[in-house]
Amino acid sequence: MKLLSAKSRYILIFSLFLSLLLVAVILSLCTGNVSIPPLRIFGILFGSDFGAFSIQEINIITKIRLPRVIMAGVLGGALSLSGFLLQTYFQNPIAGPFVLGISSGAKMCVAASMIFFLKNGISLSSFSLVGAAFFGALLSTSFILLVARKVNHIGSLLVSGIMIGYVTSAITDFFIAFAEDSDIANLHGWSKGSFSGFDMADCAVSGSIIFVALICVFLLAKPIGAYLMGETYARTMGVNTKIFRPILILLSSLLSATVTAFAGPVSFVGIAVPFLVKQLLRTAKPLVVIPASFLGGAVFCIFSDLIARSLFSPLELSISTVTSFFGAPIVIFMIVRRRREGR
Repeated sequence: MKLLSAKSRYILIFSLFLSLLLVAVILSLCTGNVSIPPLRIFGILFGSDFGAFSIQEINIITKIRLPRVIMAGVLGGALSLSGFLLQTYFQNPIAGPFVLGISSGAKMCVAASMIFFLKNGISLSSFSLVGAAFFGALLSTSFILLVARKVNHIGSLLVSGIMIGYVTSAITDFFIAFAEDSDIANLHGWSKGSFSGFDMADCAVSGSIIFVALICVFLLAKPIGAYLMGETYARTMGVNTKIFRPILILLSSLLSATVTAFAGPVSFVGIAVPFLVKQLLRTAKPLVVIPASFLGGAVFCIFSDLIARSLFSPLELSISTVTSFFGAPIVIFMIVRRRREGR
């Protein structure tokens, strides 16, 4: 009966996430300066009689809103999954790519690459940006791991991560100060976080990288489950922790780097969403939490992006402004609860 109750809960939560995802996608495609009814959107995406629709409507949906929705969903899911992997590694739910300064490190290297190469007339591909972000994420992660060896208190580790974020953000702002150039006019907007300005080619590149990483995470589900029971227990179950731990860091860095390379830094998603998912599911089983975290991150970021571009339209907020507004209180609640529980 207990197992049946758990399965019913899983079905209910996944059904809820899928329903919210569908609602978020429809609202995002409909909402904007030009309102387009859902039936017309369905006709544009799946119909054959394109003569029934204006060129403006077709371009708005296929070239602006659809890529934006796809990127918000895919990158939001990746960021949530990155947070889940970091929380697994550090055995602490407060660990996340933004709080630990990993996203800021990726942001620094992407900004430096864009300024250096574009000012010298060299164009950067999407894969090059992801590579630069990955390098920056690994730099920040390496420093965090060095600190983690010296301090056992999670508070000290978080403070170190925040300081890394401040230092790398300051360096990034220094770079941007010398980036007043027409070739990199979007750098200021990107540095604040945004899901706008993408096309289907960007969706294909980011989607392919994240899909490969997602498959790798699924393949590690059993070792992750053992590792969650403790490193000693994982070793007794045959998990080679010397290989497993670096793989977790590499996958987490790749996911957060991909997000930063395309959308800039997006805050608190990697902490808040996995926490909420675990609370709703009442389990930490990786085979359940992994897809639920990805779906939850997608829903969270699509709704956040919808709010960012429509709340004060035509003024558009940065995506981190919205995700911080909803995510930061959840993190505060987590810290207070852990303090009360004496952890």
